[in-house]
Amino acid sequence: MYAGLDGLRAIAFLMVFLLHADNFGIGWAGVQLFFVLSGFLITGILLDMKRKFSRKDYFVKFYGRRVLRIFPLYYFYLFAMLALTFVFEGLNFATPQMEIYRAQFPFAVSYIYNFFWMTSTNLSIFLSHFWSLCIEEQFYVFWPLLIFLIPEQRMKDLFLAAIAGGLLFRLGFTIAYQIHPFSFVMRGAWYGIYALPFSHIDAFGLGAYLSRYQIPKADKQLAVFIVAVPLIGYLSQFLSTGNIGSVDAFGYPFFMKSGFQFVWGYTLLDYLFALIISAVVRGGAFWKFLSWKPLAFLGKISYGLYVYHLAVVWFVPHLLGGILTGQSFWTKFLITVIEFCITLLISVLSYFLLEKPVLSLKDRFFATRSRNTAGAATN
Repeated sequence: MYAGLDGLRAIAFLMVFLLHADNFGIGWAGVQLFFVLSGFLITGILLDMKRKFSRKDYFVKFYGRRVLRIFPLYYFYLFAMLALTFVFEGLNFATPQMEIYRAQFPFAVSYIYNFFWMTSTNLSIFLSHFWSLCIEEQFYVFWPLLIFLIPEQRMKDLFLAAIAGGLLFRLGFTIAYQIHPFSFVMRGAWYGIYALPFSHIDAFGLGAYLSRYQIPKADKQLAVFIVAVPLIGYLSQFLSTGNIGSVDAFGYPFFMKSGFQFVWGYTLLDYLFALIISAVVRGGAFWKFLSWKPLAFLGKISYGLYVYHLAVVWFVPHLLGGILTGQSFWTKFLITVIEFCITLLISVLSYFLLEKPVLSLKDRFFATRSRNTAGAATN
């Protein structure tokens, strides 16, 4: 495991959590950071395994380890939440939300919730964040096959094609939608693009590139991009809407609907995240902060934090609404702290009682000593 990456995963989760808990404008981009991290770590694992194992062992070990890492928590949450919907409905509590969850449950179980996501404007609050987990799983389906089939000397071509492919797919989807809007996409091209797996292949591709190759003058580029990216975002918002929008969105509001940012904005943000990851793993930048034990621990349990947090964020104000009322800063702050603490408690219990015992089976049934295995990213 590369020093600092657990801390970086914690940052990615905190961005998403603050978006959902307190409307942190750029928080949605935490998912993009997760995607780039996944491309980096998973590709490193696959390349190591390709060199070490036969075709059969390559696929059996990779998918065996992924199943043990992903499925137990994923399906535990889905079925536990399913049971809770019957309990709360029996108490006449938020019955419509419970019914919506059950109606959309099959799409999450089958890992196609992201496709349902773009066809609906009435998403379950307990499932709407699962679109990204479905995209990760879809990436795990086809990427190992490509890594195995592509010769080592053509690997850079694959990664560059993935990076270009995400941008070209979003551009092509947008042009096609402008010519003839797709009836199954409910709100617009920007909405469909957000949920489709190939819209984000450049994020995975950038991470994959980092696993094998260095970005030229990455530190100098980072110094430029960390300033230029928000400036470009603010300028784009101003030119397309007449104002820069919410300052805490850094020029890239959720969905990036204005100025065709939903075409080019993802690549720009993903490249910035790739530069940050490169700085962390190769130059040691931010190492002390990202290696801070509490932050690193949050990164270690970030999968559970991500899975559980949105339900907690919804339940806390609904259950405590009669106690904590008003929209003052301190009321909102207290609610956010309570939501975080409950999410943390549930995630810690989940990690030690469910995830860790199952993870111990990985080396028992699908042993591999890849240097990156322990750091596999799952959001």
